[in-house]
Amino acid sequence: MSRETKRLQYKKGYYKTHACKESFTCKVCGRLVVPAGAGSEHRNHCPNCLYSLHVDEQPGDRESNCGGIMEPIGVWVRKGGEWAIIHRCRRCGKIGSNRSAADDNPMKLMSIAIRPLAAPPFPLERIRELTELMGGEGSLELF
Repeated sequence: MSRETKRLQYKKGYYKTHACKESFTCKVCGRLVVPAGAGSEHRNHCPNCLYSLHVDEQPGDRESNCGGIMEPIGVWVRKGGEWAIIHRCRRCGKIGSNRSAADDNPMKLMSIAIRPLAAPPFPLERIRELTELMGGEGSLELF
């Protein structure tokens, strides 16, 4: 990499318009993360553990001084059906979203997606009673 190219990377907003071709070692699981396989030119999280680092204030600006670990806390489905990972910074609490990558660990994605169902905010054994209190029939039968 030429000195000029390296200097350009540190200009404000460089990664908004340029592909990130750098490899890095994940601070959480220790795996080497390479840009190939992401299905996009912007690798922003580890495909193994789905953690990221808080480096941006706005996507691609590299303006954050926090540098905290961004924990994957949820997923959401974007328009068109594409999944995105919701991250929360362990240091400052900022919440952000990153597109899922083609090589993301599918079991990690699914475990994050079903976490709310695995730990509902009410006891499952009381679901019939709670449904009746809300005016429903309380039946658990689907048909």
